[in-house]
Amino acid sequence: MTDPDPLAIDIARRAFLSRSAGLGLGAIALNSLLSQAQAETTSPWQFAPRARRVIFLTQSGGPSQLELYDHKPGLEEWAGIELPDSVRMGQRLTGMTANQKQLVMPSRTKFSRWGESGATVSEWLPHIGSVADNLCFIKSMRTDQINHAPAMTKFLTGHQLAGRPSVGGWVSYGLGTENQNFPDFIVLISRMQRPSDQPLYDHYWGSGFLPSSFQGVKLRNSRDPVLYLRDPDGLPRSLRRNMLDGLGELNQHHLETAGDPEITTRIRQYEMAYRMQTSIPELTDLSDESEETFELYGPDSRRAGSYAANCILARRLVERGVRFIQLFHPDWDHHSRLPSWCTARCRDTDQASAALVQDLKRRGLLDDTLVVWGGEFGRGVAGQGDWKSPEAGRDHHPRCFTVWLAGGGVKPGITWGKTDDFSYNVAENPVEVHDLHATILHLLGLDHARFTYRFQGLDFRLTGVEEHSPVHEILA
Repeated sequence: MTDPDPLAIDIARRAFLSRSAGLGLGAIALNSLLSQAQAETTSPWQFAPRARRVIFLTQSGGPSQLELYDHKPGLEEWAGIELPDSVRMGQRLTGMTANQKQLVMPSRTKFSRWGESGATVSEWLPHIGSVADNLCFIKSMRTDQINHAPAMTKFLTGHQLAGRPSVGGWVSYGLGTENQNFPDFIVLISRMQRPSDQPLYDHYWGSGFLPSSFQGVKLRNSRDPVLYLRDPDGLPRSLRRNMLDGLGELNQHHLETAGDPEITTRIRQYEMAYRMQTSIPELTDLSDESEETFELYGPDSRRAGSYAANCILARRLVERGVRFIQLFHPDWDHHSRLPSWCTARCRDTDQASAALVQDLKRRGLLDDTLVVWGGEFGRGVAGQGDWKSPEAGRDHHPRCFTVWLAGGGVKPGITWGKTDDFSYNVAENPVEVHDLHATILHLLGLDHARFTYRFQGLDFRLTGVEEHSPVHEILA
């Protein structure tokens, strides 16, 4: 039996309100309260959550677990020696390294054990190392996609082909909103100091077949974070309000005639844009942040659009009740010059990522905020190019990579899963992408197996049709 569709209930309520009171400001306010009440009503797929919101620190390009988290000191003995067939087992390579010998390249960095947990973290990430006792490392992540776009698409939507809702869209659909002045799902993309040739596609934060009101809203790194949000010079606020009321009446009449749920989305988005005219400028004005906060997040936090500044915005969005915040930091695709390029990305993100965890914790927000750090796959143990050269890099590797989580009901100071001596295959406790999604949903109080949306006659879910489950061993 299919669960009642909350969207259909919402449309029916809107139709009733329209017939009884039109779409004046009072009716809109009443309808907003009804929608909020509906979102707070437990659905059949919901149970008591441990987290109320998510910050997803997406490192696009495939960060090298061998240089960052997965310490393999034994690789020094294999330096320049071809990877054994017993390890590779005929696994697929990209066209960039398929025709070269797979000569082992040891890690280009040193590792230390950090905190009481003794987590191994690279010297390139000293700030993340300093908060290791707050983190849960999963070193046994794996995927079946070896190229960036399908791998990132699967990492964020559960399927390698575009067209499915992103995890943020699913969360927005399942839980509704905790605020009235911001979208449920907001996306922040780092403004890089050098050009990046790595595309970030809109479907990474899209709503897929869900109503478009559940897609992520991207804030731009410019004077106008959201285009066309500001009123033109000379247009009074009251005139804007009257215009929206009239437009709302026309859209409501169209909805009653056509029954298209996207019209409901249009009505909602016009009203959200009206409220965002005040809320977005207030959000992005960091003048009320203390000097100590900027020092905590690092010197780059004063540069608008930087990863560090976006981490501060993420914390401010959490304080304002935004449900899902996704940061994208590109340029982790290090096929060459790995020692210089990877360290540059670490400098971009290390201090700010650690500061975000510390900041949330000291403000009492970490317990119910889940922070996730990770990319779409890892890097291979063989050097790409001349393994001895500082110009060498590493190719894509889907069979094992590392992510970490913090707060939101996750056990702090633990490491889950293990790879083999080459960081090439998962040796213990494999975690598939769908298992990670199931874990995120579980922490938010959503049963991934029952949490579905009917589309074209099928009940779709984020975690697909295969058997997957949350990683219960990492839950507090």
